[in-house]
Amino acid sequence: MDKSKQDQIEAATFRRLLSHLDNNKDVQNIDLMILANFCRNCLAKWYSAEAEKLGESVDYEAAREVVYGMPYSEWKDKHQLPATPEQMAAFEAKQAAKK
Repeated sequence: MDKSKQDQIEAATFRRLLSHLDNNKDVQNIDLMILANFCRNCLAKWYSAEAEKLGESVDYEAAREVVYGMPYSEWKDKHQLPATPEQMAAFEAKQAAKK
C-alpha cells in the first residue's frame, strides 16, 4: 500500500472514531480514561500536537472543537455529567497502578 492510500485510510478511520464517539455521548470521558487511558480531550491534544509537527497551528480549543463537533463548553453543558464517586475511585486506582 502506498503512503497516500495509507494516509487516506487513517484519516477516514479517525473520522469514523470521532463519529462513533459523537453517536455515543453517553460514554463519559471519565469512562474512557478508566477503560482505555485516553479520552476525547486526549484526542484533541494529539490532534494539536500532530498539526504542529506538520507546521500547522491548531490550538487546543480549536482541536477540541474538531473532536467534539462543537465548542467544548457547549458539549460539556449538554452531555458531560459529574463523575461519580465510583468513577473517581476507579480512575484513581488506574492512575496508582501506572506508577
